[in-house]
Amino acid sequence: GVPSLRPYRRERSLTLRSSSSALYNNLAVLCPPARPPAFGAVHGTTLSLLGNEGPPRQLQARGGGSALSTPLLTQAAWCELPSRVLLVLTSQRGVQMYESDGSTMVFWHALDVPEHPAAHSVFARGIAAAGGRFICVGTSFGAVLVFDIPPKGTNVTLSEVLEQHRDPITDIAAEQGQAPDGAGDLVTADDSGTLCLWSTGEEFTLLGKIPGSGSTCSSVRLWNGIVAAGYGNGQIRLWEAGSGRIRAQVSAHARWIYALDLAPLTGKLLSGAEDSFVHVWKLSRNLDTDDIEIQHCHAECVTDTQVCGARFCDRAGDTFAVTGYDLSEILCYGPA
Repeated sequence: GVPSLRPYRRERSLTLRSSSSALYNNLAVLCPPARPPAFGAVHGTTLSLLGNEGPPRQLQARGGGSALSTPLLTQAAWCELPSRVLLVLTSQRGVQMYESDGSTMVFWHALDVPEHPAAHSVFARGIAAAGGRFICVGTSFGAVLVFDIPPKGTNVTLSEVLEQHRDPITDIAAEQGQAPDGAGDLVTADDSGTLCLWSTGEEFTLLGKIPGSGSTCSSVRLWNGIVAAGYGNGQIRLWEAGSGRIRAQVSAHARWIYALDLAPLTGKLLSGAEDSFVHVWKLSRNLDTDDIEIQHCHAECVTDTQVCGARFCDRAGDTFAVTGYDLSEILCYGPA
């Protein structure tokens, strides 16, 4: 059937204490049931938290030993596990995990920084909850750290390190729908555009690798066995998570894509880029032909703004929010 292509309109804006840094996927959204969403955006060394009844809060990057300089944050995301929700921050020094409201730090993991750092910088980036009890975090070394999260308390352990990427990790995504048999439930992406498909469990299994083709994959999502990947050349590509076959390719943006998000109930896909545009698409599987289809639903221009974060604010994709480089607000859009 034809999806309801309801257009969106700008509803309100939430003021940030400082503007958003030009980082991939620089908007975190938590949608608790029956409560307003909470938002987070990174600026430099701090994360601004807004919403969810409580007062606005600023979280600072942890130094990890050196008092000389506070490290820059690279990303923040809420990780929703069946037993608890944690807010995870990544930086040039390590990984910080907080209770979901940011009130209490649960865990800190320092990155191993070489004594004589090579030319490339050290940082963590790419955050996803996976497999019901794990949180996966990528690093600039191309490693993916797998943390085993207890149902409560602070006894978080590093249970595994996945070493299949040769380039810095850009983004990590877990299955948001129902994975078809053998399709895997986690995808990791890197600066070279390489994607790795994993099956999670006591031990994580590499199911397949999709080689990059010269363009960075900045953002990735996984839904019903479909991998949606956004690239530095403005393209969105859809891959089959089981076979690694490419199923669709769209020239979605004129410039670098910074963010993708997916609404699990409907298969709507949100993309935001340096070209100031935010697009809403609809993914679907044709049950007769098993083709994967992508349909354009909506375009929104955020004038003179390099979009760096875009997230749906509900599971059906009826509302979304956008952050932009040098923009000191979060723009919220709802049904027109």
